[in-house]
Amino acid sequence: MGGFSFRSFTFMFIVAFLVWSSNVETCYARRGRHWRQTTTSSASLYKKKEKSHGSNHHHNNGSKSKPKHSSPPSMPTNPPRKGYDDVPSSTIFDVRSFGATGDGKTDDTKAFQAAWAAACKVEASTIVVPSQYVFLVGPISFSGPYCQHNIVFQLDGTIIAPVDAKSWGSGLMQWLEFTKLVGITVKGSGLIDGRGAVWWQDTPYDDPLDDELKLIIPLNKTSLRYPPIPLNSSLGGGKMPSIKPTALRFYGSFNVTVTGITIQNSQQCHLKFDNCIGVTVYNFTVSSPGDSPNTDGIHLQNSKDVLIRSSNIACGDDCVSIQTGCTNVYVHNINCGPGHGISIGSLGKDNTKACVSNITVKDVVMQNTMNGVRIKTWQGGSGSVQGVFFSNIQVSEVQLPIVIDQFYCDKSKCKNQTSAVALSGINFERIRGTYTVKPVHLACSDSMPCQDVTLTDIQLKPIQERYHMYDPYCWQTFGELYTPTLPPIDCLQVGKPSSNRIQGDHDQC
Repeated sequence: MGGFSFRSFTFMFIVAFLVWSSNVETCYARRGRHWRQTTTSSASLYKKKEKSHGSNHHHNNGSKSKPKHSSPPSMPTNPPRKGYDDVPSSTIFDVRSFGATGDGKTDDTKAFQAAWAAACKVEASTIVVPSQYVFLVGPISFSGPYCQHNIVFQLDGTIIAPVDAKSWGSGLMQWLEFTKLVGITVKGSGLIDGRGAVWWQDTPYDDPLDDELKLIIPLNKTSLRYPPIPLNSSLGGGKMPSIKPTALRFYGSFNVTVTGITIQNSQQCHLKFDNCIGVTVYNFTVSSPGDSPNTDGIHLQNSKDVLIRSSNIACGDDCVSIQTGCTNVYVHNINCGPGHGISIGSLGKDNTKACVSNITVKDVVMQNTMNGVRIKTWQGGSGSVQGVFFSNIQVSEVQLPIVIDQFYCDKSKCKNQTSAVALSGINFERIRGTYTVKPVHLACSDSMPCQDVTLTDIQLKPIQERYHMYDPYCWQTFGELYTPTLPPIDCLQVGKPSSNRIQGDHDQC
């Protein structure tokens, strides 16, 4: 009886195993058929659509018939999109499709406006400014706030500014402007050319110029002036307005990226960010003469969370200018020159309040610039600058490598005032190279001395050129030398100022 039970159990186990194996094979077979079907699903679906049209089509070259498409929306047909094969055609807006000529003579402003109006309605759209074309574009604003997010302005061609006075009216603050946008990117290998020579020629000699010129005295005692730039008569079209525009400006925008492009010969500032949050600039180039007046490379104002890196900036003013309202700014791997260096300020003009904090500038090469790294404020201002870190700055034939100037004045004369923007936590580290006028100039306010100024590994050697040479200078500057310096900076006062007044509410940021 026991043997019979064991044989019955064995028989039942074998039967169950065979049934289970059959089910597994069926499952695998189904999976295989499903996988093979997906590889040819589009072809099968196409055949099914053909059959559904009726048997009369099947016998009348049905295999060659094409499915019918709905009529496209009424908008210009885009030309071939070289290099944009990975982008859906419905999101590409080539300015040529909207009437742009690109011959460098015809005004293409309206075509750019039309392309923007169409792209504005489509999320993650791309406006294409194609290579091998030159587009003459007047003052224009690519505006939100009702545009879709993440628009790309793909600049591979060249955009040039008009040089006739009538195109500018009485003057404008910007030429190409992007306002109130989210996720706007300007990228490509293209060029923005402000053709600024016609504007620079009309710059009066009493126009505000960099105040640090007063510290640079030529050996022959002649005054330093920007030489007039010859005007190409073929560019002229009447006297240009006194208000000079910024070439490319971003205002009130979030997550802004600028990469790859070049801006040259701007009328005034090249690239400006105002009231922006989340700014990234990299692989960017500025190219203008060193004597072009007030042509800052990158200008930041009321903006935070900014990264500027891996760029080459040659201009006639500050390579990077950081103004009031800026915080969390990181600048590194920049080649600067010609120009006036990298500056915080000027701040506090006309008794205004200025607030700047958490600024890092490192891994910068400066050649033949007027200044290296600098903080400049006006008398009479309020607010504070704190948490500034200048590190690993290589200077070559720079006139004034390290500057704090709390007596800044770009006029012929400014009145003395007691209030000042408070400076604290200013760090200069590994600043090395050669200078031609003065290695260090630290001039702080009598009523609000600079505090916690540190200098570490400063190695600066003089090169006698055409300027008078000066020793390091300090006034009301308190802090610490963490290492010996070359030349010795004996004028820095150790510790805290005993007479420093307590900041009032109007000074707090």
